[in-house]
Formats: sequence, structure tokens, C-alpha cells
Amino acid sequence: MTIKIVTDSTCDLPPEVIEELDISVVPCYINFPEKSYLDGVEISRQEFYEKLPNYDPPPTTSAPAIGTFIKVYNDLIEKGASGILSIHISTVLSGIYNVAFLASEAIEKAVVKTFDAGQLSLGTGLVVESVARAAKAGGSLESLLRLAKDISSRTFTFAAVDTLKYLQRSGRVSHVKATLGSLLQIKPILQMHESKIEMGAARTLKGSMEHLLKIFKSHGPFEKIGLVHTNAVERTEELLKMVAPLLPESIDHYTVDVTPVLGSHLGPGMFGFVVVQQ
Repeated sequence: MTIKIVTDSTCDLPPEVIEELDISVVPCYINFPEKSYLDGVEISRQEFYEKLPNYDPPPTTSAPAIGTFIKVYNDLIEKGASGILSIHISTVLSGIYNVAFLASEAIEKAVVKTFDAGQLSLGTGLVVESVARAAKAGGSLESLLRLAKDISSRTFTFAAVDTLKYLQRSGRVSHVKATLGSLLQIKPILQMHESKIEMGAARTLKGSMEHLLKIFKSHGPFEKIGLVHTNAVERTEELLKMVAPLLPESIDHYTVDVTPVLGSHLGPGMFGFVVVQQ
């Protein structure tokens, strides 16, 4: 029995992991006024973040078409997949999962299951990676679904956002909160777990670092960690130095520049981490 794993381009897994585990990634769209781009295919992350501050309104994003998912599923079945598990960003942030679900209902030659990871960015990615490794080892569709539920229940994402401006313009926070954040120079701290989003705040960059370190300490011990940022390499490296003494040497980590599909809502300068608790 061959089970294949599908996800979308918001998962932020490194390309070498996607290739190693033969994960199928369906790209989303980034829509600038002059052109739409396939995420991760037609525009680099560096190019996107260089363009972003100069656009008002900012670029919009859109989910892949249902036909795209159907084609990906059918292609995998034609290549020998006996089942497919399609894992996606939380439904509270995007309609991608709903499109994937509708596509799965149209497939007749094999069983296609969809799973809402309840996460974003590498939070989704770490769920996808764990499931893909189990699939490669011969896991059944039912066991992979159980694993996805288990990993997602232990996955947390925390990030410090440089400004509320982009979240406000994308409609992800109220105008009042965005205005307050601007006036008080607040640095929002976003927390996500099982599709529930909480928002804290710090007044300074240093305060953001300290807040994230406090959260990190309170959520160990860890099975996996990853660091995420939007064109903020130096901040991410500083955060890693702060948390490094808390990590056992056996834990590897990814550091990824977040996909433009999410970066358009978060803006440049965001940094944070994803953890899977033991």
C-alpha cells in the first residue's frame, strides 16, 4: 500500500525535505496589481520582500483552484498511490483546506483524506514532515491520520510581528487594534495552537525577544523545533542564540524565510519559532 502526502506552499518546509520525502506541494497565488505569481515557483522570497513595502494596498493571496488539486491527486494515483493524505494550513486563516476537501470528494480511483493541521507556516510543515516520514516507512492511511492528529495537538507557533500595519490591511485584525499598535509602537506577539490564535504584545524589539524566550521556556521539552522569519535573518539568529542553551544537542532545527503567501499578511521583520512538544 503506497500512501502519498500532499500539502500546500504555505507549509514552509525546506526544498530538500520535500524532495527527500516525495511530498507534493500545491502552490498558492500571490496577486500583485500587475501580475499574479505561483508561490515558490514564479517569484523568490527575496524578490517578494523587496517589493512588499512599496505596495499599497499590499498584494493579495488566493488558494489553488479545485482543478489543480484534482490533477495532483489523479497524477499521484496514476503513478501508483493507493491512498492520499492532504494536509493544509488552518481553516481559520485560509480556504485552502476547503478547496482540497472538495477536490478529494471528486476522486473515485483511490481514497483521498484531508487534514486541517490547525497551524500555519512551519507549524503545518512539521506535521507534514512527520506524516511523510511515516508514509515512506509504509504506514497505513488510518495510522497516518492518527499521527497527524497527535503531532498537530503538540505543535505551537509563536512569532513577534514588527508592525500591525500589514495584518490590518489584510483584514486579519481590527482597525482599532492596528491603530492602537501604531500609536503605542506595540510589537504584537502571535500565538497559534490547534487553530486558536492569541495575541500578546511587547513595546520594543528587545521586549519581543524576551517575551518569545519566556514562551519557549514554558513549552519544553521539545521533540522538534523550527525558526521562522520574514526577511529578518539577524533577528532570527539572535533568537536562536538565546534559546540554544535550552536545547539538547540531539535536536536539529530548520530556519526558514516564511512564504510570501503568509508574509503579505505579516509584513517584513517578523520572527519566531515553531515547537513540537514531547
